[in-house]
Amino acid sequence: MPNNKENRVKRFYDYNLVIIIIFLTAFGLIMIYSASAYAAELGNLGHSHYFRRQGIIAVSGIVFMLLISRVDYRWLKKFPILVKLIYVMGIVSMILVTFTPLGKEVNGQKRWLDFGNGFQLQPAEIIKLVLIILIAYMVSRYYRSMGTLNNMIKFAAAIGIPVILIVGNNLSSAIIVGAIGVMMMFVADKRWWIYALGILVVVLMAWAFIVLGKIMVENGMLATYRYHRIEVWKAPEKYPRDGGYQVLQGLYAIGSGGIMGKGLGASIQKLGPLPEAGNDMIFAIICEELGLCGAGLVIVMFAFMLWRMMNIASNAPDLFGAMLVIGVMCHIGLQVVLNIAVVTGAIPNTGVILPFISYGGTSVLFLMFEMALVLSVSNQIKVEM
Repeated sequence: MPNNKENRVKRFYDYNLVIIIIFLTAFGLIMIYSASAYAAELGNLGHSHYFRRQGIIAVSGIVFMLLISRVDYRWLKKFPILVKLIYVMGIVSMILVTFTPLGKEVNGQKRWLDFGNGFQLQPAEIIKLVLIILIAYMVSRYYRSMGTLNNMIKFAAAIGIPVILIVGNNLSSAIIVGAIGVMMMFVADKRWWIYALGILVVVLMAWAFIVLGKIMVENGMLATYRYHRIEVWKAPEKYPRDGGYQVLQGLYAIGSGGIMGKGLGASIQKLGPLPEAGNDMIFAIICEELGLCGAGLVIVMFAFMLWRMMNIASNAPDLFGAMLVIGVMCHIGLQVVLNIAVVTGAIPNTGVILPFISYGGTSVLFLMFEMALVLSVSNQIKVEM
């Protein structure tokens, strides 16, 4: 019997991760139907309107994810011009939404590109994907010279340009985009003290906003509505009808769910009291209907997903692949933590959705593209049989 190495080497593909993705997406569809059916009926859209729209995009996204995941991700690195072109397209999408009539204004902020006939895209979600690809490419190319002034400027520009374009209309996405870039660099860079200093600066700025916010507003250093969010966060019960309403209703939903929940579909808060029940606040509905046990299961599933991605990154065949997976890990981990923190009142309300579960076609579509890259990296790992 032949005993050469070729016969004992097989490509790995993380089917466990595929199962987790499908589970979270299916669970999200169930919760979207539960959380949005009443609101859809009130709007004469039909009780399954949001469920159908999300379902079509989710199923299409999974199919594309499985197909794209079989393509070798390393072809991106072979064509640097393509990586740069993808990044430029992401920047252009942000410029279009901010400075052209294509930008759709909702609640005083432009976050959507409206192409008509119900076709809309949220450029902030596109930017997250393209930034992950660009930073992964830059790290793999400049790994040994990241500390030079020239390369530091390149990294700062790559991360800073989209953050500046997003921050005016979408602070939460700007924070996530900036954090993704910085966290990827932190993992790749040996000079940990630079990032420790950066964290200290951010903490001091947050302290200044909280303690000195009123003075900063009076001197024009901080927007009034941003400081109001801090005041609401510190004492939501003082603003039950002005800013604190959503936070309090979310906490009521969480508290009323108890250990086992009221039962799937039995939420009271989704029947009007809780705004954005199917979007930003869907975790509160999960807590109300499925209780602490259901919410804990969701957190465990996300933790398992991140663990699988960590294993893929650790065994990736090259630095580019490892950084792609790390970027996706940072994105999903940040959004999960921030969403749950907002819903539970641990941080000020920032409007962050729960990945794979909250309603949002652009979000789930580009998340599937990100997961396709992760699975592509896993498919290039070789294991001995």
